[in-house]
Amino acid sequence: MNDDVAPVNDDRLLSIGQFARLARLSVKQLRHYADLGLLPPARVDSVTGYRYYRAGQARDALTIGLLRSLDVPLPVVAEVLRGAPEATGALTAVRDQLDDELARRQQSLAALERILERGLPSAETAHIALREENPQRVALVRDVATSPYDIGRVTSQCVARLLPLLDPAHPPRLTGLFPLDMEEQVPVAVAAALEEGAAAPESTAVDLLPGGVFACATHIGPYAQIPLTAHALLAWCAEHGHALAGPLREVYVDDPAVTPPDQLVTRLMVPVRETGA
Repeated sequence: MNDDVAPVNDDRLLSIGQFARLARLSVKQLRHYADLGLLPPARVDSVTGYRYYRAGQARDALTIGLLRSLDVPLPVVAEVLRGAPEATGALTAVRDQLDDELARRQQSLAALERILERGLPSAETAHIALREENPQRVALVRDVATSPYDIGRVTSQCVARLLPLLDPAHPPRLTGLFPLDMEEQVPVAVAAALEEGAAAPESTAVDLLPGGVFACATHIGPYAQIPLTAHALLAWCAEHGHALAGPLREVYVDDPAVTPPDQLVTRLMVPVRETGA
């Protein structure tokens, strides 16, 4: 320790303006944090209402400023200041949320780069066409995404639950089922085709995917960019007067464990009927 530097007198009272400069916060911020009980002044003059702070409170004030600059919510900041046992877990949750947001931003950047390089997908580039499909008996696993941004994670979890239940020697292609109308919570299902008369694996539900006429498109590239091709497919349906008659299906043609992301093939299918039918 440098003996030439005198320690700060913790009992010395500072005006709110002086303390704001010391803590690198605004007076407005200090008043807000005081009103929340996060950083109350050491003394409030009963006559003038002036607020005074001890110099020793600067560490807490600077901690608040640092954590807020890292997008840590104020309730978590309060736990850190109290030294609550839950503070580490709360900070970890904030870190995970920021990590998820960063991943979403990176996916958005990659999608924009693809649009800038190739333009928006079209009926020609996505090979959109009508196709007749037969009904299909399937084993299903279901889950719910907490938001549209959570669909990829939940779909991966459904696949991870389903794959160990299937015959590894004859793995069927998997199909994801997604509602066309996105709400705050999004039901997600992943299906595996069942042979005629075959029993569904344990922990799955048996269902019948309806057949009929489908508008189909081919997506080549990362799963995160499937919405680009889905946009082209849905726009094509609207332009050609095809009313949507069921959930969007994603048929995963390739194994992502052995296929590079930019070469993954996914067939998009949506059941349609003529408008007015």
